[in-house]
This record gives sequence, structure tokens and C-alpha cells, in this order.
Amino acid sequence: MTPYGLERLGERAVLVRYGRCVDASAYDGVMRLDAMLRRRPFPGFVEAVPSYAALAVHYDPWIVYRRSGRGARLPFDIVSDLLRELLLSQESAGGGETRIVTIPVCYGGAYGPDLEDLADQRGLSEPEVVRLHSEAEYQVYMLGFMPGFPYMGGLPAVLATPRRSTPRLVVPAGSVGIAGGQTGVYPLQSPGGWQLIGRTPLRLFLPERDPPTLLRAGDRIRFRPIGAEEYEASALGEQQVMGKLGLADR
Repeated sequence: MTPYGLERLGERAVLVRYGRCVDASAYDGVMRLDAMLRRRPFPGFVEAVPSYAALAVHYDPWIVYRRSGRGARLPFDIVSDLLRELLLSQESAGGGETRIVTIPVCYGGAYGPDLEDLADQRGLSEPEVVRLHSEAEYQVYMLGFMPGFPYMGGLPAVLATPRRSTPRLVVPAGSVGIAGGQTGVYPLQSPGGWQLIGRTPLRLFLPERDPPTLLRAGDRIRFRPIGAEEYEASALGEQQVMGKLGLADR
């Protein structure tokens, strides 16, 4: 079993830490525990939030205290014991269903204003950057920064590029960017400093749906290059695009 540690995260959460850097085995431990909690939630469990190498387990301390039957102990200690028992149980838990989601992206031009500079910095042509970025398969490690923003690992090392020295005040929703060794997609218009290489017509934040995010931690992502005409048509017919991806009813 992957080594772990339990840390207090305020009065309503326990942080189950498997490491302090991005690591495949640590992330496997995160996703296995996340799947086990979804299958076997304890009384008072609220939600689990995955990150690169840790899982934040949120709980209602009053429900935990009232329903645990474990005497006059602090809710943090009760939940910590429940998590240890779950991790030591004989249940063989995988990381849950892994979805593969293909995201259409229009690269370069007005849709990816940093593509040319990024290609120059890396000593590549723009078509080479597009090919390398779209041929890789990525994993969503976590959602953060804003609702539905996916932090993805798997970027080819040759494309790793620092954030812009001066962030933009406005980044359009759907913008696909690179920062360091990661790639991500802006779900909403916002300020941002990632290197923008393209844009997708898909909405990643869907407040009218349950759940309200298109992607989730653990998803495998592939990018499909499209032209400007397909981008504009897809933006107008988003529901048709999502239907083709099998995500229209989420």
C-alpha cells in the first residue's frame, strides 16, 4: 500500500497526504481512496477533493461525533481512525472508472496568441507544437484556481514553458494554455498568465448541470486540432458536440 500521512485541515477536514510532488504512485493512492470513499462513505462524510499527491476529506464534525459511537473523542481523531480502517480493509479498490475525453481545439492565430512565441522559444515550428501537444494523452490531476479548471500532467517535456512574465487581464473562456510542465483549459473568462496556444468551443463549467464541471480528476484527455470554421460551428452547436462526446446528459 502507498505510504500516507494524516494531517488536520481546519476543523472540518483531514488531509490524506501521499507525497509532496507529482508522482504516479502517489496519485494512484489518492484516486483509490477517493473511489473507496464514494463506495463506502462514513457517517458525516461531505466530499473528497483530490490533488496531485493528497486527498482532502471533508466532514460534518457534529454528525461524525453523534453517529460514530466512539466515545468523547475529537471528530478529527474519529475520522482519522475511520480512514485508517478503510485503507487497511481487504477491499480491493481501483481508482474508479477512467474516462477518456477528446477536446477539440483551434490552435494559433486569434485563438492561440502565444503559439508563435512559444514555438520560437522551444526551437520548433508552430505545426510541430500543435502535433506534439495534440498527440500526447494527459491526465487531469486536479481541478482548481476557478470552477472546472483542469491541471493536467503529460505535457511533452519539449513544450514545457514558463508562464508569461506579465499576465493578461482577460483570457477568453475555453483558452488552452501551457505553464511549466502542465497544460490546462480556462473554463471562464478571467485574468491569467498561462501561454495560450489554442481555444476549445466546449464549456468546462456548466452551472446548470449536476455535476457542474465537464471534467473531473482522473480523466484522460486528448486534444483534437480543428479549424476556425469548425470552432465557430461547434460554438454555435455545443450540444451537438457534447452529444458526440457522450457528455450531453451529464
